[in-house]
Amino acid sequence: MARLLTSLKIGNLELKNRLVMPPMATSRAGLHGEITTPLLQYYDEKTRDGYFGMVITEHSFVSADGKISFHQISSADNSMISGLRQLSDVIHNNGCPVILQLNHAGSGTKEEFIGSQPIAPSVVINPSKSNLELPCELKCDDIKRIISDFTSAALRGKQAGFDGVEIHSCHGYLLNQFLSPLTNKRNDKYGGNIKGRILIHIEVLRAIRNVVGNNFPILFRLGATDNMDGGLSLDDCITVAKELEKESADMLDISGGMCRYTVPDLEKAGYFIKQAKAVKDAVSIPVIVTGGIRTLEQAESLLKNNVSDLIGIGRPVFNDSNWVKQAMNNIDFETDTHSMSSPMSLRQNQLTAD
Repeated sequence: MARLLTSLKIGNLELKNRLVMPPMATSRAGLHGEITTPLLQYYDEKTRDGYFGMVITEHSFVSADGKISFHQISSADNSMISGLRQLSDVIHNNGCPVILQLNHAGSGTKEEFIGSQPIAPSVVINPSKSNLELPCELKCDDIKRIISDFTSAALRGKQAGFDGVEIHSCHGYLLNQFLSPLTNKRNDKYGGNIKGRILIHIEVLRAIRNVVGNNFPILFRLGATDNMDGGLSLDDCITVAKELEKESADMLDISGGMCRYTVPDLEKAGYFIKQAKAVKDAVSIPVIVTGGIRTLEQAESLLKNNVSDLIGIGRPVFNDSNWVKQAMNNIDFETDTHSMSSPMSLRQNQLTAD
């Protein structure tokens, strides 16, 4: 049997296959983050026929000062639970497990979106995007509040019927800012070497686990490398992965750090296949890789080469809601994948991603 079609159990959650619909921003939520009819229609259309083993929603903001833009989904207060329940119901009715992604933008946002100066680990302009503003530095009490915000948002996700949550720590957002030496210049326990820079991740994970219990999957979307001078190294990323596994994370979803979801010279290199493989070799929990994977044959090849345990395919699905159905009906899983391009030489193309 093709590996793509094999099941995978994560705690009490069983995935029917290894194909993931990854988080992709739609800007279809209401002005304050409420779930709207167009947003529900989008997810209904993309997941119809139930071909995905798992769906991860676009990122939701856990507090008002962590919003990245207008019309982003909110998980920031209890008034959002009923709408989030509608979202999980739509996807479940199509036969797919669904994970709620939780995020805080930190210095990745602007005052026009949050009404105040952005916050960050240190007073450093975020290098992940151009024209970002100088943030103010978080105090320890602020960090405690943010940990509480992530925890409350995760509990809302469980109450709204989601099968798990994914904590966003990549693409230059707040937790990624703590992880990266480019944006974390702190001299307290949350800074310094990788053990300090990962501390907020550990505290978020422990706090969420305490309220959701052991049978509710907690995923981390991890910015594996920054691809910038002085940025996060792959060795540090592997240390992070091992620590998150030790602290009960159920799955790691590998993407980019300050480089977001791109890498230099896309003509010659894959997205984050190298990083995903290195993380998979270092941990025993499942690993997801997403980015520029445009055919199910490529996905199958990555699985057979033990690059990851699950494959996210975004852009083709974003562009064509019938893509998965057509691809599943047409693929020949008996294709000799050794005759295909190796995983590291698969040409990648830029994805719209959270």
